[in-house]
Amino acid sequence: MGMFDFIKEAGEKLFGTGEAKAAQQAAAADASAEKVDAANRAAGDAIEAYIRKMGLDATGLMVQVDGSQGLVTVFGVAPDQATREKIILCAGNVDGVDKVEDKMSVNVESSESQWHTVVKGDTLWAIAQAAYGNGAEYNKIFEANKPMLSHPDKIYPGQKLRIPPKG
Repeated sequence: MGMFDFIKEAGEKLFGTGEAKAAQQAAAADASAEKVDAANRAAGDAIEAYIRKMGLDATGLMVQVDGSQGLVTVFGVAPDQATREKIILCAGNVDGVDKVEDKMSVNVESSESQWHTVVKGDTLWAIAQAAYGNGAEYNKIFEANKPMLSHPDKIYPGQKLRIPPKG
């Protein structure tokens, strides 16, 4: 699929506590290659744990982080296109991530979704109206972004959403 852009200052705050935060702070204080590598590994582990917490998985799933570039690279074989796209969204909708490089493949090919970056004032209804010509189809977008979305009204500016194909 390639490279995906995200808004670096928006998303889940995975690096605010725990090992990932401690590793980041240590790397900032001591910019040695070992500390930077440890911070990147801890960040990759935190994103991978978040993906699994969302109930998503891929054979050989691996997440690499280059914190200096705000770049996350995901590897593995997803069972289907929807899971692949959700893994990319999980990795990209994290505070501090600017880009996700997709190096995944899928077992079952299907059409790729469109993507939408939420702006202030957006609702799933308005997004569905623009994408499908019918706002009442907002639930299709909500379902396509579960489990990252817990409620149709809980979207935020900067968040990237999957917009599945019409039909």
